[in-house]
Amino acid sequence: MLFKSCIFLLYFHVSVPVHCETEHVGLASGSESSDQVTETGSSSCGCDALKRDVGVVVGEDVSMHAEDPAEKYSKGANEEMGEHSIEHDIRSKLVLLESSWFFMGTDDPGIPPDGEGPQRRVWVDSVYMEEHEVTNQQFQHFVNQSGYVTEAERFGDSFVFEELLTEELKGTISQAVAAAPWWLPVKGANWSHPEGPGSSISNRLDHPVLHVSWKDAQAYCKWAKRRLPTEAEWEYACRGGLQDRLYPWGNKLLPRGQHYANLWQGDFPTENTGEDGYINSSPVMSFPANGFGLYEMVGNAWEWTADWWTVHHTPEEKRNPTGPASGSDRVKKGGSYMCHKSYCYRYRCAARSQNTPDSSASNLGFRCVADPA
Repeated sequence: MLFKSCIFLLYFHVSVPVHCETEHVGLASGSESSDQVTETGSSSCGCDALKRDVGVVVGEDVSMHAEDPAEKYSKGANEEMGEHSIEHDIRSKLVLLESSWFFMGTDDPGIPPDGEGPQRRVWVDSVYMEEHEVTNQQFQHFVNQSGYVTEAERFGDSFVFEELLTEELKGTISQAVAAAPWWLPVKGANWSHPEGPGSSISNRLDHPVLHVSWKDAQAYCKWAKRRLPTEAEWEYACRGGLQDRLYPWGNKLLPRGQHYANLWQGDFPTENTGEDGYINSSPVMSFPANGFGLYEMVGNAWEWTADWWTVHHTPEEKRNPTGPASGSDRVKKGGSYMCHKSYCYRYRCAARSQNTPDSSASNLGFRCVADPA
């Protein structure tokens, strides 16, 4: 168990400790095991802690809280699409996932507090899923057509993993996230400037778009005449036809010594050896597809789903579950290039995490689905 004495600063109207002295004490009788405390405490990548206060007012423009940005920006762009857009369709190729029963969740959770269990039998109707995460180029096309402004751009900053920042830029930042001090709020960081001012996506157009909030992802999917997947649809797609397996390709992380996902290798958060070829995001389709022909279902970038977050699930069979009717956080799936078993063992199909809908970070993206006509 950890007790901390800290100096606090305010960020997004949330108390954020910057300098902390940590005192380690033994666990009291009857408390959680040390492994569980580690997994839910210091050994989390802290991605779920990257939350904005929904009460924050961005300058004098509060329009993004007053109406659905997906409706505001996609309607006009869709009206102008016509034959030209079909001719030059930049949207991702869709893969048909046939309707089926599958086993969702697990009875052997890697991180029990995340609500990975119990395993339950779930039916999903047929759905088309994009074969890879939405890329910078695709999102740029959407922005150019619609004039959409992301929430990170409106707030003026976004969270960036500190190891991706220059020493000069890090020296200008005096705040950090309490649970994960390697996450820094960087002014000017957004989808087109992933590491803040001076950074660019010009050589990363085929990488997944990052720093997109749930609302941003919704806006893109509506513009593309698609939608975000439910958590059940996403997990069904991740498993690629396999039952009760950890990863989209099976139970071994490195089959025949080959990397199947962009993950962290080394000692998190100080050393990433890049054995898989990447220390940041990778181009989409860089690793083998799963049994359904879908790429990077785990690793690379976290992916938003449509569902509200809950950790309470029943073992009963369900058809097309959509999660709770309301909530404060949305479910994200798949993990990212920052995931390592010692710190964020969430690159499994059953694993899950959450963020507030307006959160954005340098490892958070999405992909869309479409219903059969």
